[in-house]
Amino acid sequence: MKFLRETSGGVCAPLGFKAGGIHCGIRKNKDKKDFALIVSDVPCAAAGVFTQNLVKGAPVLVTKRNIANGVAQAVICNSGNANTCNKDGEEVAEKMCALVTKVAGIDSSDVIVASTGVIGLPLDITPMANAIGELYSSLSLNSDSAAEAIMTTDTVPKSVAVEFELGGKTCRIGAIAKGVGMICPNMATTLIFITTDVSISSQMLQKALSEDVKTSFNMVSIDGDQSTNDTCCILANGLAENQKIEEAGADFSAFRKALHYCTVKLSKMIAKDGEGATKLIECNVRGAKTAKMAKNVAKSVIKSSLVKAAMFGADANWGRVLCAIGYAGEPVDVNRIDVSFRSSKGRLPVCENGSGIPFDEQFAKEVLLKDEVEINIDLKLGGCKASAWGCDLTYDYVKINGDYRT
Repeated sequence: MKFLRETSGGVCAPLGFKAGGIHCGIRKNKDKKDFALIVSDVPCAAAGVFTQNLVKGAPVLVTKRNIANGVAQAVICNSGNANTCNKDGEEVAEKMCALVTKVAGIDSSDVIVASTGVIGLPLDITPMANAIGELYSSLSLNSDSAAEAIMTTDTVPKSVAVEFELGGKTCRIGAIAKGVGMICPNMATTLIFITTDVSISSQMLQKALSEDVKTSFNMVSIDGDQSTNDTCCILANGLAENQKIEEAGADFSAFRKALHYCTVKLSKMIAKDGEGATKLIECNVRGAKTAKMAKNVAKSVIKSSLVKAAMFGADANWGRVLCAIGYAGEPVDVNRIDVSFRSSKGRLPVCENGSGIPFDEQFAKEVLLKDEVEINIDLKLGGCKASAWGCDLTYDYVKINGDYRT
């Protein structure tokens, strides 16, 4: 890979993709877009990862069936209603796919469908059926409106795109995501739609995505709740005309590197925009015996409600970090652990070899008051490392979720 640089356009950055988003009436607020569409000019290799919650949204079930053959050409999504735990849920999700056939001529079995919002409320197809023509007309080479239309309690849209080179051909990956609550997954996170113009088999695409989420979206925790509708899908239409990736090698490694850049970028955006959050928390663990140990320790710390509350209060209560390490279920040596906090204000060591060390409380407050804070842990047991992302726990989180449905 000769270069890797960010570009604009989100899911429309890769060749041959258009996207749009409008308000169709599912959400009461007319200023909130609630209906999104992404379309490729040609059929794509497709792959996905989904929630492991036993309670699954109807769109998850339909999408899994639709991409079982490794092919898709469009994504349709609504916000404001999750279409979960409804008797006619799958029928409605299939009707959403058929709406794409109506306007774009794409077979409904080649459509990825997703919904996000309140669980347990019937989803009426009528507003979407009435607005599908307008939605299709809104398609453009900019995915900002689509990124807005998939939002629920998100405060900002989330998108990223990169360019890189494979075999002399310029290739692109773009993505949009939503999700700031019900996030502590063991598969992916929230809704993420990724596009690329790379030529790659669906088998290698699935391999790349399945491996990637283990160290990107799987390492995000907002509140410890796993959603019913988590969906992360990727479409690859091959229009970059690189030599098709059908096996592991240099090109596959370069593709995975570019994909991981995008997924980590989105993971941080999701964590920073967590419901009620005031800051992004990144937990970096090094010196672990195994990758599993590093990941479990990082996730244990980032999931801790007490750690998250301390970060909200800018309180350098490092004992809570050690506590979370101690119940991570890994055989760490407590007497070897070092902990420090870092932000743009500087680095603050607080623990060496499992014991506290003196530090200036005023400086600690200044470090932890910044909107991005690192918790750095050295287990001093080996050469493995991992990172996890989360946010602080605030009063506003309770406010948002206390009346989310009403």
